[in-house]
Amino acid sequence: MSEVLLITGGASGIGAATARLAAEKGYAIAINYRTKEAEAVRLVDELKAFGVRAIAVQADISRPEDIERLYRVVDEELGPVTALVNSAGIGSGPARVDESDAGVLHQLFQTNVIGLILSTKEAVRRMSTLHGGKGGVIINVSSMAATIGGRPGSSLYAASKAAVDTFTVGLGKEVAGEGIRAISVRPGFTRTGMTAEIEKDPQRLADISATIPIGRPGFVDEVAKPIIWLLSSEASFITGAVLDISGGGFRLGYPVPPPVTTLSAAAEVA
Repeated sequence: MSEVLLITGGASGIGAATARLAAEKGYAIAINYRTKEAEAVRLVDELKAFGVRAIAVQADISRPEDIERLYRVVDEELGPVTALVNSAGIGSGPARVDESDAGVLHQLFQTNVIGLILSTKEAVRRMSTLHGGKGGVIINVSSMAATIGGRPGSSLYAASKAAVDTFTVGLGKEVAGEGIRAISVRPGFTRTGMTAEIEKDPQRLADISATIPIGRPGFVDEVAKPIIWLLSSEASFITGAVLDISGGGFRLGYPVPPPVTTLSAAAEVA
């Protein structure tokens, strides 16, 4: 039986790139999506061409009942999850705290933090040797926003990602003795569908690139490849850790772009 990988928010961007690389490694793969059904179905067809089992499952990660259903479907069609990449996430829109909306804030944390934790809960129940599992790996996709408080107008989003990092470090300690490793990855500005509008403006893209020590945004494969390595046995002694995949982080002393929802976004909308 192959390893079973679930990728939340996996229909596009970093999640989809991870799925393609995982298929090359022989994983059975479940692609979770919220609204991107067509993209998820096309991706599953791509993955099956590698000769692996693959399914697409609709579920809104902000809804606990959807998360439970998602894992039941994966159990029935592929088997218990042995690897999890929590990449579903949303932005909050550019807003100062004194302009924040309670409903938007609730949805942000319900998806990026509570949903991620509840997804992890279901995975641990299947992976943990305490529950009869054989162990596994959990990768949580965070953001470099967590380290700098976000770019202007993104402090709420940054706070949600900082919560992900802290949870992951604690989780790694809690479940290490049960055969489970947990790691958070923090991409910097990465070219995905969420950044398409920014890329249409050469000046904005140049301003953002100037804040990255390597001098350019990242590409999805540059995030996906480290994730695949962390899932592998080659990273068997790594847990409770946070890996920055950011081109060097945030370079001070350069012009800061105007607030835009996706500037610090590392995860795809589910």
